[in-house]
Amino acid sequence: MTDERRTPPAESRCPACGREVLLLRKPVYDGFRKTGESLTCSACGHVFADSELTAAGGPSRPRVFTDADRTRAPDPFAADERGRLCRYCRNYTVNPFRQWCGRHRREVAATDTCPQFEARPAGEEGNEEKKPPF
Repeated sequence: MTDERRTPPAESRCPACGREVLLLRKPVYDGFRKTGESLTCSACGHVFADSELTAAGGPSRPRVFTDADRTRAPDPFAADERGRLCRYCRNYTVNPFRQWCGRHRREVAATDTCPQFEARPAGEEGNEEKKPPF
């Protein structure tokens, strides 16, 4: 059950005054029953016929930008998810009392970042995610 009625554009070029204008939608009544809508030019008051809407088309918009000017869609999974987080650094040490950076000799959080990040080698303990024992 699709509704095939096409809604006319909100803007158009008026054939009477020649300007690009907003169209006013006014209801048309037969007694107390609404039978449709008429579209009127907001500048000069010209009432559009159905054939004039298709001939006038939509508003003409200048083509300023090309596809090359558009920014790429961001892909959050394109880069390494780990990034430069301290948790994955070679100098990061965890014990029951604190999280420690051996390079800067200070307490850090697992989600801190560092410009002197050194990736932990793949075989080193704590680099891979551990699964729960159950």
